[in-house]
Amino acid sequence: MSTIVLATINARYIHSAMGLRCLAASLGSLEHVVVEYTMRQNAVDIAADLLAREPTIVGLGVYIWNVRLTLDVVALLRALAPSLTVVLGGPEVSHEPSDPADWQPIVQQAHYTVRGEGETAFRGLCEALLAGTPPDSRMIDGGLPELSRLPLPYALYTDSDIANRVLYVEASRGCPYRCEFCLSALDTGVRSVPLESLFAAFDDLLDRGATRFKFVDRTFNLNIAKSTRILQFFLDRLRPGLSVHFEMVPDRLPESLRALLKVFPAGVVQLEVGLQTLDAATGRKISRRQNLDRARDNITWLRQQTGVHIHADLIAGLPGEDLATFARGFDTLLSWGPQEIQLGILKRLRGAPITRYDHLLTWSEAPPYEVLASDALDFPTLLHLRRVAKVWDRVGNSGNFVESTPLLWADAPSPFFALSDFTRSLVRQVGQTHSISLLRLLWLVYDFLVDERGLDPERVRSTLERDYTRSGRTRVPRRLQGPSETCTPRAAWRQERHQGSAAPTAAGPASPHAPVVR
Repeated sequence: MSTIVLATINARYIHSAMGLRCLAASLGSLEHVVVEYTMRQNAVDIAADLLAREPTIVGLGVYIWNVRLTLDVVALLRALAPSLTVVLGGPEVSHEPSDPADWQPIVQQAHYTVRGEGETAFRGLCEALLAGTPPDSRMIDGGLPELSRLPLPYALYTDSDIANRVLYVEASRGCPYRCEFCLSALDTGVRSVPLESLFAAFDDLLDRGATRFKFVDRTFNLNIAKSTRILQFFLDRLRPGLSVHFEMVPDRLPESLRALLKVFPAGVVQLEVGLQTLDAATGRKISRRQNLDRARDNITWLRQQTGVHIHADLIAGLPGEDLATFARGFDTLLSWGPQEIQLGILKRLRGAPITRYDHLLTWSEAPPYEVLASDALDFPTLLHLRRVAKVWDRVGNSGNFVESTPLLWADAPSPFFALSDFTRSLVRQVGQTHSISLLRLLWLVYDFLVDERGLDPERVRSTLERDYTRSGRTRVPRRLQGPSETCTPRAAWRQERHQGSAAPTAAGPASPHAPVVR
């Protein structure tokens, strides 16, 4: 039995809910437990598990990916345990209208909702509820707690978390930029966690065997002096399996950061580079400021001079950006050489200023609230772009087709439109872009390259064979077997499959034989 149960539904088991642990750390001596579920579970099982703990208060973290399932859980809790108090928090419920009649269903069902950062407000609410003095308002403002006064949550990561999950951490909150599609546009500034206490907590995690750290800071490289200290901290503590992930402003990479990044072994540092658009006019329309020339120089330098793994983002469906412009942005970014390009569809995050373009954008009413049509892209085009994005993730981003992917657009004027052609071919044959096995996908790539692109069958076969054996697969399908077979006696992570591969270009692979990861 726990008086307070803090819970959320993660997208995948490997994710860990840092927000719950921040709340738990702030509860101090109040009796509580943290429980995490995944989207693979159903509402009845989740509700049953929560009720079996006999809580007085259940706090639920609500996000764009779990709001539907969480709504079902809340409905069950209210029906089965009327005396239980349900409290919501998280970005999906932090920007409700002032009139309760306009609140979304999950907020109307819950007893209380904490808006924004909840560490201080949630503890105060729990104390009031347990003392029998509940507040009159159902909407509680979380405010902006002083980060130096909040207890750090990292000791609450269990040994199982450390062994099996990515550990989410933060050195700052807030963002100085005002990109209108992002909730960070509402931030009033950037606040920092004192590095001395942060490093002490990280040392404890490392001593316990932690190796995977993912910083949730919006702008890791905003404060260069602080970024340098963080990089140096991990450089001084290199160990097998260490992986550190940061979100990076792409046009800000001074020499002090370059010097450190150059020293890290390949694959240790992963940078998420949110470009979103490479069209200056579109960027101005959504208040996104970035120097694209510097971004290009920084990304190409990172690829040529370091072992950093780069994950770059583009968004389709932004107001005013048509298909040709988006395709040109993809082709340009591809030429810069990031190992992964995440193609996303614009989402209508609650509270984000992008709503001022609602007259130009048609949104889905269901999570994740993706744009269905824009002033520059009709519904069929955006539907196709969703399919392109899924196919690209399976082929271009997965690391399973490092050498084969550039063959899709060999001698073609536009890599994007060649990828688009492959997507149409795949959908025509399979009828979907999901639940396609690796072997089936391999044959689809082979047939497209040989039958539709007219490439030499032996060239395609040998390239696919090298890709297939790159991560240690020893049983080569008969259709791929050539005069000789090579393999590597171990499996590789997705990022490792990209290591050693040059950036793909419109002319095909930069080298005829990408080295096998060993």
